[in-house]
Amino acid sequence: MKTLKRIILFIIIISTALNLMINAKFNAFANPIFNLNTTSVINAAVLFSNSDDLFLLQLKQSLEDIQKEHKDIQFTFYYGKDNISLQYETLDSILKNNIDIIIASLADTSEDVIENVILMVKQKNVPLILAGISPEAVSKVSNYYNKVAFISSDYKQQGISQGKILVDLWNNNKNALDKNNDNILQYVLLQGKKANPAAINRTIYAISTINDSGIKTQQLALVNGNWLKELAKESIDSLFLKYDGKIEAIVANNDSMAIGSIEALQKYNYNKGDKSKTIAVVGVDGLLEAKYLIDKGFMTGTIVLDPKIEAELIYNIAMNLIHNLNPIENTNYKIVNGEIIIPYPDDKYITK
Repeated sequence: MKTLKRIILFIIIISTALNLMINAKFNAFANPIFNLNTTSVINAAVLFSNSDDLFLLQLKQSLEDIQKEHKDIQFTFYYGKDNISLQYETLDSILKNNIDIIIASLADTSEDVIENVILMVKQKNVPLILAGISPEAVSKVSNYYNKVAFISSDYKQQGISQGKILVDLWNNNKNALDKNNDNILQYVLLQGKKANPAAINRTIYAISTINDSGIKTQQLALVNGNWLKELAKESIDSLFLKYDGKIEAIVANNDSMAIGSIEALQKYNYNKGDKSKTIAVVGVDGLLEAKYLIDKGFMTGTIVLDPKIEAELIYNIAMNLIHNLNPIENTNYKIVNGEIIIPYPDDKYITK
């Protein structure tokens, strides 16, 4: 009898254990991958190249909104003052503390810098997300570390869309652009940064799109505006006097520089609403201030990049890396040349 009781008790214990295992396995597959039974909050360090880039400030706000919504991640922001040496120091300090993941937009995106950053982070086995790296650099450094992901947007398409704004304006209202009636578009190019892939591709494809449409162009000047409003303002202030009415368009790699150029033009009573004294200005980002200037007729157009979309992508990739998953697991993101492409829609915001 005792033996029978022991057998029955053993069967009950085994049955209970099996049920627990089955339920645990079922729940593991039934629950979303980020809904883990844990109260820990992920500490994420975000390194921005500088604090003057207006789009990065909007991205910061969107990441903070993500933090409030999901409550399982804490973002801490660091600014590099456009100085890679300062970012190295910041990174070294961060890695000495309790950090779970690093997201970085670097002041210098050259291959040797990217290699150094990856190897620094790899020593601590911390997942890493790098933004805005050229495909050439990605192909050479991506194998250094299995916990690094590269994100980028379609800079080529942004340049094409920007060029199309000026092409459409030329075709629909040529007199608004060709002020001297010489059948050539004289322009100034405000480039973000000389070796930056976003600046390079936006520049190349904005101008090639105009030329490919059959419009002749003449570049009066190319200025490395470093993405900054004040630097663009100073440059256009000087160039406006130098070219004395010859500038017909200003192509800016981002809205900050476009806004700065408009502030410079308005000093000379241009771009204040008088169409005869308006120089076409196009940017990229879709900043609220740029949209306001477009609505007023002071700016021609911009390509809209929604920081909420980028913030959501960063969050999803970060959570995948933290949980040792493929960076694009359970997402619809696409990888092109080793980079996860931010799925911005191709939206233009133009003067009505």
